[in-house]
Amino acid sequence: MKKLFVSVAATALIGMASSAMAEECGTVTVAEMNWASAGAISQIDKIILENGYGCTVELVSGDTMPTFTSMNEKGEPDMAPELWINAVREPLDKAVAEGSLIIGGEILNEGGVEGFWVPTYIAEEHDIYTVKDALAHPELFPGAEDESKGAFFTCPAGWNCRITTGNLFRAFGFDKGGFELVDPGSAAGLDGALAKANERKEGWLGYYWAPTAILGKYDMTLLDFEVPHDKEEWDTCTVIEDCPEPKPNSWVKSEVFTVVTDDFANKAGPAMEYIKGRTWDNRTAGKVLAWMTDNQAANEDGAYYFLENFEDVWTQWVSPEVAEKVKAAL
Repeated sequence: MKKLFVSVAATALIGMASSAMAEECGTVTVAEMNWASAGAISQIDKIILENGYGCTVELVSGDTMPTFTSMNEKGEPDMAPELWINAVREPLDKAVAEGSLIIGGEILNEGGVEGFWVPTYIAEEHDIYTVKDALAHPELFPGAEDESKGAFFTCPAGWNCRITTGNLFRAFGFDKGGFELVDPGSAAGLDGALAKANERKEGWLGYYWAPTAILGKYDMTLLDFEVPHDKEEWDTCTVIEDCPEPKPNSWVKSEVFTVVTDDFANKAGPAMEYIKGRTWDNRTAGKVLAWMTDNQAANEDGAYYFLENFEDVWTQWVSPEVAEKVKAAL
């Protein structure tokens, strides 16, 4: 009888604790951004916050500028899980200084990365790890209309990176080094060219960015530009179409953090420690995105895939007790 009483009392205490946690955290509005990596992490947050911390999560559609503006001016939604803060640096710094917004963890710990890539098997076999290394071997990169030249795949028309890539192509001397800029025609064309080369174990050189599904599927190496980012040169020439005398330059890493309102930070309790601590690298994010693409999966499907297959990653974000609750929910 005594054992039964203790068991009932313990169960009651656990229930009270769970209820208190839910009451403390309350309802949380989370922006589900309209690109895949951000959509997946918002669904991951929903599952962990609800099952691990007792929150009630409402997902709202979002995009970088509208979401940030709404958080800054109206205090909602409570959280932007994946905010590319380079685009909003000045007003964000002001809001943080005033205490209305709080920067959480660096959700993409390698940042958003842009640059020139080659397949890793090409990099390893031919010792190509820098832009200059690739420039010395046009024969390794087929696909140009002029078959005597190497192919350098640029961005489709209408993308800002097309201007940047074209200027850097000239700045590093590819135009005089036996290379030809290849227009892929569309995003699908760019992906198709990269995928075709990898499937055939051929060379490929061109612009891409991470994290993305295709770089999660194929092992690619980002080439070192061997020059620091020159902001003045970037603003006055690198991003200006047909700049007459472009100089070698490099992309600056896009910093990608979670941002929350002060209201959420004040009421979240232990959940705020989760928001500050969770992070994943581009390779992990890319693998999840690749699975989502291959399986035509929704963001929620991607979240469950991640939680079921990358336990070694997400269990580092939470306490053992929270991890067990989330596992039980899966």
